[in-house]
Amino acid sequence: MVFCGKQPSERVTGKGFTLIARKITRTLAAVACLFFLIVCTAAGFYFGLTYVLFQDARFRKLEEQYDVGSQNGSTPAAAGQEAPGMVELIVPRAADTRQIAELLRQKEVISNTFAFILLSKFNGFDGSYLAGTHFVTPQMSYDEIMFVLSRKPQTVRVTFPEGLTYSEVKKRLRAAGVNFDEQVLDSLVGNPQNFLDYDFVTRIPKNARREWLLQGYLFPDTYEFDVNADEETMIRTFLNHAENKLLAEYEARAALLGMNLDQVITLASIIQNECSRTEEMRTVSGVFYNKLNQDNGFLRSCATINYLRKEAGQQTALWLADEQINEFDSPYNTYRYQGLPPGPICSPGEDAIRAALWPEKHSYLYFCATGDGSNVFSRTLAEQENNIRKYHVAEGN
Repeated sequence: MVFCGKQPSERVTGKGFTLIARKITRTLAAVACLFFLIVCTAAGFYFGLTYVLFQDARFRKLEEQYDVGSQNGSTPAAAGQEAPGMVELIVPRAADTRQIAELLRQKEVISNTFAFILLSKFNGFDGSYLAGTHFVTPQMSYDEIMFVLSRKPQTVRVTFPEGLTYSEVKKRLRAAGVNFDEQVLDSLVGNPQNFLDYDFVTRIPKNARREWLLQGYLFPDTYEFDVNADEETMIRTFLNHAENKLLAEYEARAALLGMNLDQVITLASIIQNECSRTEEMRTVSGVFYNKLNQDNGFLRSCATINYLRKEAGQQTALWLADEQINEFDSPYNTYRYQGLPPGPICSPGEDAIRAALWPEKHSYLYFCATGDGSNVFSRTLAEQENNIRKYHVAEGN
């Protein structure tokens, strides 16, 4: 038998070499791929770690800048609103990252919303942006913008001392740089339907003669407001504090006196503006209780007349002439109208409220300002008139 070509043994041998070569090639390829993956992983880990460390260093620096700014009284130290090219961004309540990215794009602070959303997730800022007013610039990196938006918004501190009327509260808010719609704020204070979740608000009697239903409940203290807080949030800031200050015992004590809490706050507001000295408040309170129970129920308080003068844009006066008292035919004029006025004339502090609840027991029916911040008390009208002549003349009137 004649065979053409290579011998069978030769063909098997060649095939074996081919199989071996292919196995080697595949092994080498697998090793190369594995090596490549290891190199890529190591490189990715290295560059990722470098990025994270660099990012952490930048964030720490930003945080230090913010902390320094906060100690100096301005919230966004790294990006104060006075800086050149600063853009004010108001983040709405419950806004998600996509909405915030769109606001930034509209303000021309960023150009790529998708990148901002992706980086927010990667950097761990997604869901941590705070509602309120922030200041950023187009020159900031996306990371820096994210950091700023996750920090405390731009706020201002405003102090409201005891004895301010609602009108004076508004003036202080405006002077501090808080932006608000006065008509909206007036509507909320005059008709507090939005705040019926506060028990003490539900018990404020509706009285057509009352000027501002929530006047007296904007509790005096120092508050922090976002410069662009909505009006309802601003009022709730006051009412939350009032809720903490109006203790349950006050309601029970008021009932023992035959009064409700709103009447106590009304009387406390008068005491607040009649007294410069805390130690006299309970004595003055006792005078008013005596007047309500005797003297035909006329309080005859100059504080209520001065309240009317302030609301009319006039200056208050320590000594009031008869014509000044008779100028106002208003239920807040306690010389003309018996009993308490329709509502508080200011925001009383805790001392005045406690004085209204725990008056001093005595037989005084009158008190007269001495001109040095104190009062002198008397039991009879003749004593009162003598004191008025004495201290009024001493004041040069």
